Amino acid sequence: MTASTSSIASETIKPVAAYQAPLASKVLLTDLANFDNQFLTAVGERGHILRSTDGSHWQQAQVPVQANLSAVMFIDKQHGWAVGHDATILSTSDSGTSWQIQQFLPNLDKPLFDVYFRNQNQGIAVGAYGMFYRTNDGGSTWQPEFHAELLSEDDQDYLLELQETDAQAYAIEQGVILPHFNRVFADGNLLYMVGEAGFAAKSTDFGQTWQRLEAFYNGSMFDIARTPEMNLLAVGLRGHAFRSVDQGNSWQEIALPNHATVNSIVTDAAGHIYLLGNAGSFLISQDDGESFSDHSLADGKAIVSGLVWQDKLILVTEIGIKTINLSELN
Repeated sequence: MTASTSSIASETIKPVAAYQAPLASKVLLTDLANFDNQFLTAVGERGHILRSTDGSHWQQAQVPVQANLSAVMFIDKQHGWAVGHDATILSTSDSGTSWQIQQFLPNLDKPLFDVYFRNQNQGIAVGAYGMFYRTNDGGSTWQPEFHAELLSEDDQDYLLELQETDAQAYAIEQGVILPHFNRVFADGNLLYMVGEAGFAAKSTDFGQTWQRLEAFYNGSMFDIARTPEMNLLAVGLRGHAFRSVDQGNSWQEIALPNHATVNSIVTDAAGHIYLLGNAGSFLISQDDGESFSDHSLADGKAIVSGLVWQDKLILVTEIGIKTINLSELN
């Protein structure tokens, strides 16, 4: 399952540091992390990484690449990782003030979409066309993995035949035959992963092996999360949302009040579920995801992700950071 160690940087295209932009908090941002209510970190296009200790004032970090960034997470107060285009993986050991390159592979021309660490050493990063990397040393080295068990039986047979008859074609197909892996969700000792064309899977061994879930939708899904009552919710393309009350064995579609693509799921301590999506789509459930009411934003700008910060909902959107007081939603 494990291939050779990936190189840290391309030999032909060198990274260029992100520009310091006065309006960095007003342009496309794609993900947001909160560590223990001490600070927030947002990532976005052109290598922009922003940091805030109050949710209102943002400072741009020093970042050594201009790649568009897709996801960010922290495992403790000091250590965090961000991933994005050009198979970029960045790390920080000073709470996000500065970042270093762990991997930069522009010749691959593929984006990473999500990253998850279960401790300071063990992490995975996933992305387009089944791209999957693992580290056991905090990101000093990253190993690519190919998970054939996530293919259909027909595709597995096809690859085996290619492996025996055409080694070059086999190597090429390995890089394109799997679906995009869009999001990883850690649920105790379980990992769930959702992606392109109805792909959904779970792992009980931190992604060493995967079980593909029975298909319940043929479009792309962009997030999966637990509801306040510990059911599962998966959301995606064109306003499709699905709920499972039996650990993902079966799913029921939830009728949403609009058909905008849903990008992210957020919950709060009061038991509300917020679905964030394109065209300003902002939906709220107070019954554990059985139904949603429409509170979409008037400007119609895509909301990519968000989180609850103290008494506010902080959103990252195509025009930067927005803040909504939770009291306004009651």
